[in-house]
Amino acid sequence: MAEDLPDLSHLARPGAEIALRVTPNARRAGIVAGEVLRISVTEIPEDGRATAAAQALLARAMGVAKTRLTLVRGAKARDKVFRLD
Repeated sequence: MAEDLPDLSHLARPGAEIALRVTPNARRAGIVAGEVLRISVTEIPEDGRATAAAQALLARAMGVAKTRLTLVRGAKARDKVFRLD
């Protein structure tokens, strides 16, 4: 995984919903914070692998446990919404 993740700890508020766009099957995993939060993962988009990798990467950048992030919308789409519980 990428070590140069942006600090997204300001998003770590209980009940916050984080919208992002996932790019599966990327060469390198990473996060680009801009107008839209973009996460690239090296996993393929089968059986929820890319979603799980995006969840883990987002949790790591936010400084929370990945189990605290719940997928609200976008299980099979590139655009996803996670809620911090």
